[in-house]
Amino acid sequence: MSSRSAPAFVRLAGHPLRWQLLTELAGSDLRVRELVALVDQPQNLVSYHLRLLREAGLVSTTRSTFDGRDSYYHLDLEHCAEGLAATGTALHPALRLAPAPTTASPVAPVTVLFVCTGNSARSPLAEALLRHHTSGQVTATSAGTRPAPRLHPHTARVLRREHGIDLPPRRPRHLHTLTGRRFDYLITLCDKAREVGPELVDHDRRIHWSIPDPAPSGDPDRQHYPAFARTAANIDTRIRHLIPVLATIDPTEVQP
Repeated sequence: MSSRSAPAFVRLAGHPLRWQLLTELAGSDLRVRELVALVDQPQNLVSYHLRLLREAGLVSTTRSTFDGRDSYYHLDLEHCAEGLAATGTALHPALRLAPAPTTASPVAPVTVLFVCTGNSARSPLAEALLRHHTSGQVTATSAGTRPAPRLHPHTARVLRREHGIDLPPRRPRHLHTLTGRRFDYLITLCDKAREVGPELVDHDRRIHWSIPDPAPSGDPDRQHYPAFARTAANIDTRIRHLIPVLATIDPTEVQP
């Protein structure tokens, strides 16, 4: 057994710089220049290690919708969990890891604001899914920086068909209507919205999920439905990984 090489996840994550990158991306999607500043290393070195993590499937990229020359890196937590589980089993069968529960509820009322541009698809999906997975124990709100006239019809359709959630009728809300309110977490789901995101929460409670608009033209044509289904699935995965984070909030730090 001593001749066996270490599992791929150990070889990748065990490198100090790559571990730093994984740790930073565990909190939010980030651009290369932001990672360079956070880990205080040259860009070419950071890019090299990001490429290795990407080739291993631990991180993925999306082209920024704010600046098409830029990209956001996203940590695939499910792939990381699979790698950790395989690592334990490789060392000894008794170390097989059980899937971590994602249903832990916050010990105090927590408020989360989701923001995208139109508040017609991505942020309402996130709001509904967080409420659903926490049985309403988390106060979820959504808004847009430039609200659309109405919700995209596929938003309610995909929630009902794919997730069994009935979305009550509502109109997109402008972010300005929330002026003066404070939230425990602010999560932007749109690269453009991130650039104009409000200071409604402390900086370390701001998270970015770089998720493209499933119907950028606003066209309600049925051909966009598969894109909505993929977007909802992406957001659902992120929500399930967010819930354990919300459960760690100190009750004394919750916004009044």
